[in-house]
Amino acid sequence: MKTLLITGGAGFIGSHLVRLLVNKYPEYRIVNMDVLTYAGNLANLKDIEDKENYEFVKCNICDYVAVQKVFTDYNVEGVIHLAAESHVDRSIKDPFSFAQTNVMGTLSLLQSAKLAWEGNYEGKLFYHVSTDEVYGSLGEEGFFLETTKYDPHSPYSASKASSDHFVRAFHDTYGLPVVISNCSNNYGSYQFPEKLIPLFINNIKHNKPLPVYGKGENVRDWLFVNDHARAIDLIFHKGKIGDTYNIGGFNEWKNIDLIKVMIKTVDRLLGREEGASEKLITYVTDRAGHDLRYAIDSTKLKEELGWEPSLQFEEGIEKTVNWYLENETWLENVTSGAYQKYYEEMYS
Repeated sequence: MKTLLITGGAGFIGSHLVRLLVNKYPEYRIVNMDVLTYAGNLANLKDIEDKENYEFVKCNICDYVAVQKVFTDYNVEGVIHLAAESHVDRSIKDPFSFAQTNVMGTLSLLQSAKLAWEGNYEGKLFYHVSTDEVYGSLGEEGFFLETTKYDPHSPYSASKASSDHFVRAFHDTYGLPVVISNCSNNYGSYQFPEKLIPLFINNIKHNKPLPVYGKGENVRDWLFVNDHARAIDLIFHKGKIGDTYNIGGFNEWKNIDLIKVMIKTVDRLLGREEGASEKLITYVTDRAGHDLRYAIDSTKLKEELGWEPSLQFEEGIEKTVNWYLENETWLENVTSGAYQKYYEEMYS
């Protein structure tokens, strides 16, 4: 069996990708490597944890010796690297953790892949999953292209930009077969509720304040997480070695407009008066270095590989709100921290 290593596979995007690959490719052995920080939740993968072609390995990508052992023990032939610290607010408070995980962790994986595959790169691939935030901020017009100059403004985006550069350097210097994708904001089920959409769905449900940075005029491009997983699958199998692919939803929303759509949807599904929860909106001091607008141009991905989003945002947000409202136990376990016991229950 071809062994494919997914880092961060217990996280939000990673769990959707692992599920897709395990079910779609029974001829692959999918190894999910995750250290299970606060955002890694094995309960996200209950439905596939007993599949014959799935294995979980608890390992920190910064532990170079342990990572090397995983490559050797499992004869890894492909890597899709998603493991990362990803919350901008956390990066502002603790930039060192972001540099350690996102830069040094990526370097640990790159060096392990290089040593494991040296002399025989045929059929091997190191796929690095990155973010549109490395490009910086846009004005009211224009889009990020694969050729857009990097201009990161937060410790998070700076750490991801650095990791992107290391991936390209390993391709240029050692010939390591790599591909990179830069994606816009994702939304959907199983997202840790520090991020905007699950946080606000939960707060609306419980009549808690909805903290909005500045005037809520920052613009983001939103993509349904399952569509991101489909794009990763496609790029991994058909993308051009050494290339970069932007993944976006062609779906821009001002934060305040997005929040009002969520309020309207949650209120309706809970049987409340439409818009009743708008009173919960609370404007707070803007985030330091807050980029005004992100917008991804995914034309290359569409024209070269035939990918495009499958859902319109209104349909996607309806599915997402429904999922969080119907999976109250999952949300309670995450917010209480009880989900972290699942590893001990399953693997001790």
